Amino acid sequence: MDKVYAVANQKGGVGKTTTSVNLAASLAASRRRVLLIDLDPQGNATMGAGVDKRHLERGSYDVLTRACSAREAVRRDLEGGFHLIGGNGDLVAAEVELVSAIGRELRLRQGLRDMLDDYDLVLIDCAPSLNLLTLNALVAADAVIIPMQCEYFALEGLAALTDTIEQVAASINPGLHIAGILRTMFDPRNTLATDVSAELQQHFPRQLFDTIIPRNVRLAEAPAHGQPALLYDRTSRGSMAYIALAAELLRRQDAGVVEPA
Repeated sequence: MDKVYAVANQKGGVGKTTTSVNLAASLAASRRRVLLIDLDPQGNATMGAGVDKRHLERGSYDVLTRACSAREAVRRDLEGGFHLIGGNGDLVAAEVELVSAIGRELRLRQGLRDMLDDYDLVLIDCAPSLNLLTLNALVAADAVIIPMQCEYFALEGLAALTDTIEQVAASINPGLHIAGILRTMFDPRNTLATDVSAELQQHFPRQLFDTIIPRNVRLAEAPAHGQPALLYDRTSRGSMAYIALAAELLRRQDAGVVEPA
């Protein structure tokens, strides 16, 4: 059964961090033990969870560089109900420090090994690029959640990401697969969005989540308040969509659905 999910897309601005934070909160609200790992130097997931990235005592940088254990880096006092290993600009230095290290792509997986039993699900918010940090996430993960906007350039990025997932599965992490492709910031009034959505349904019928995340003001506002949308406005369309996504992911998890990369 899948437990560790990398939330990845090398294209920025597709709702990757929004998905990571709000899915973590929605899963926690369903009484699951959830850990969110911020592996993006921008630290947006950390801030969105209500933690100041500028004052992290320990975080994902320390786990990757083995300055502390993953369990020591966990923040457990979050309003959203999930736990967090935060990230910030120090992760840029981690890439430089690890470039010549033996087994550098295994650091996160090794760091998490002794604490996975503490959680029902682990979400890893990846950087918007296919770099060493993202590679660590893909090696540590059981499956990948791919948020994407319904636009044509996004389809090109999806092809590049699926190629990378296949390469990682073939060489380092044979169990890695796509958990699902998530349509985000969707506006049904936009003809291009509906056309691309139809194309996704045609080419990725089994990998596409049924849940669609709408373009929603409350989702955009919540990070400024350091809260998941579920806490900021539980009744908003964005919050309800992520609650539905959490339910869909749990159904797939319980059913043991595995989609090929």
